Amino acid sequence: MKQVRPKKNLGQHFLTDLSIAKRIADTVDACPDIPVLEVGPGMGVMTQYLVTKPRPFKVVEIDRESVAYLKETLFRGYEGTPIIEGDFLRMDLREVFGGQQFVLTGNYPYDISSQIFFKMLDNRDLIPCCTGMIQHEVAVRMASQPGNKQYGILSVLIQAWYDVEYLFTVEPGVFNPPPKVQSAVIRMTRNKVQKLGCDEELFKRVVKTAFNQRRKMLRVSLRQFLSTEAIQMIADSEFATLRPEQLSIPQFVELTNLVEKSLCANTTA
Repeated sequence: MKQVRPKKNLGQHFLTDLSIAKRIADTVDACPDIPVLEVGPGMGVMTQYLVTKPRPFKVVEIDRESVAYLKETLFRGYEGTPIIEGDFLRMDLREVFGGQQFVLTGNYPYDISSQIFFKMLDNRDLIPCCTGMIQHEVAVRMASQPGNKQYGILSVLIQAWYDVEYLFTVEPGVFNPPPKVQSAVIRMTRNKVQKLGCDEELFKRVVKTAFNQRRKMLRVSLRQFLSTEAIQMIADSEFATLRPEQLSIPQFVELTNLVEKSLCANTTA
């Protein structure tokens, strides 16, 4: 069967280096004994190593040509074809393994990798470990610590719930077609945090609002959703003259509680 043609509209860059494919597949071993779900297997360069691991395994693929290729090659004669045809972003992840926890992995399309990880966060009780390959720049942001110019929305929202490891860099030449940027392999492992200690929806809103104007002090960037009276409470706090990249996650939790307190005070005033 002829090989699958990479499709630009799906952000497909097929990995061709088998040694790197095996290295990525082996990143799931850090979270053993639970099923694995691979997103966007393409022609199965990683899949061929994942499927040999002694655990339940499925792939989700939106590209019909890739699905047909996998059925005729890697999964030909395979009992109970483990292919889910569809869009990962639209899936109910509780239905994949009957509500059982699983490892998420893949060579993720660059243009939707952030959306994939936000879906992971929404299903963090199901996904204790997530590994895979993404754009180098995004991986650096996800793993960055406070005080770093790469530290931002993804850093805070993901690290609030997961420990992030930047594993290794992958050069463009091992893909077909080669992307214009470097790639990187990461692993995220669920931390022990069960509750942040603040309104979690407000936490996300505070983080996104602050970093959307990351060069401004917090007393300025938070004005857009606080009243004059409420912003005064922020101005009188230790956070007033800080910029978002200076705050740790516990400090963002503290700031969120302060924002909630100021909003409540304004409502009852």
